[in-house]
Amino acid sequence: MPEPPRVAARLGRLLSLQPLGAAGAFIVLVLVATAAFAPQLAPHGAKEAAFAPYLPPSAGFPLGTDQLGRDILSRVIWGARLSLYVGVVSVIFGITLGGLWGVVTAYFGGAADTASQRVVDTLMSLPPIILALSLMAALGQSVNNVILALTILLTPTAARTLRAQALSIKENAFVEAARALGCSHWRVIALHVLPNTFATYIVLVTVNVAYAIVVEASLSFLGLGAPPDEPSWGAMLTAGTQAIEQAPWMFLFPGLAISLTVLGLNLLGDAIRDLTDPRLRGGLG
Repeated sequence: MPEPPRVAARLGRLLSLQPLGAAGAFIVLVLVATAAFAPQLAPHGAKEAAFAPYLPPSAGFPLGTDQLGRDILSRVIWGARLSLYVGVVSVIFGITLGGLWGVVTAYFGGAADTASQRVVDTLMSLPPIILALSLMAALGQSVNNVILALTILLTPTAARTLRAQALSIKENAFVEAARALGCSHWRVIALHVLPNTFATYIVLVTVNVAYAIVVEASLSFLGLGAPPDEPSWGAMLTAGTQAIEQAPWMFLFPGLAISLTVLGLNLLGDAIRDLTDPRLRGGLG
């Protein structure tokens, strides 16, 4: 186990090499803490409409109230929980399913791999937001349906990315050695191919959580995402645009929440990608 001074030195070097990544990690930690402790942090319930509508920001309501008299600060805090839940769950499902799909078809190859890639090409040729809108129009409004639509949206991207890596990994000597020693194909995949795609998997998850949050907000903004009474940042933006002259704070604060969240996740994802690149890891030794 590394000694504490060495760990501290490596952490300091990491922060100096990736200051933007550290800033992104801080933003993400604040987001996670906000989502986890929403009941304790929010002054009021997300659906509590017990106040005067369109109150401007004040000591009692730091971000003002909306058209129904709901506290915007509380809804932004509760919205962090909804956005993070939808983003993380849909990305884990989508990237995991897509990754398994890509790795398995790459390993076995043949006609099944070719047919699989035609399916991936077809799905990726469709504009993502159009595909998401079509799925939500067919499935109906609910948080779980948003997660399902995003999972379908993310799966082909992960399948293509991890398939490309698996094609390279399966030609390595250690994979050939495992096969020569009598390991079954599924054992080789589980013990030798999949573990070597993990760094790419983590990068895909981190970057695509931001993407999923933006798509969920877009669907809710267009009225096809989470149900209207849910504290979705996208739905809050929709209400804000309808009252932007009367109450600009209704649009401003949910927009800032989305922007900061996407910024933090993208900075963190870029840092993780750089640190897992073998050409860039030497400086951390």
